[in-house]
Amino acid sequence: MVKLLVRFCFAVLLLFFGVLLGMQQANEGLQKMRGYDDASLPSVFHVSKDKSGSIEASVLGKKVAVDDLEKKKEKIENIKTFNLFSELGKQFANAVETLMKQMLSFLAKLFEK
Repeated sequence: MVKLLVRFCFAVLLLFFGVLLGMQQANEGLQKMRGYDDASLPSVFHVSKDKSGSIEASVLGKKVAVDDLEKKKEKIENIKTFNLFSELGKQFANAVETLMKQMLSFLAKLFEK
């Protein structure tokens, strides 16, 4: 099962990068066909170093930075969302646990006598 999951994840990642590569190639083909660089058609995926030596990446014209990812992670952790199915599952688990405790204590008393 684990082997299948690893293969599946690898295939999904491979296809995802294939799509990005295809979009980049299509963008370059459009630029060659026009004969000039059009600023309205940004590169799909671009990686560069700035003057301080840090690496900057942009996907579909939007810059991606580690700080942005950390801020988004904090924001997601701070959001308290209500999940109906999670709450129902917790209540069901508590009910089953209580029922099993009572049933086991009843059986223990029955065999004790």
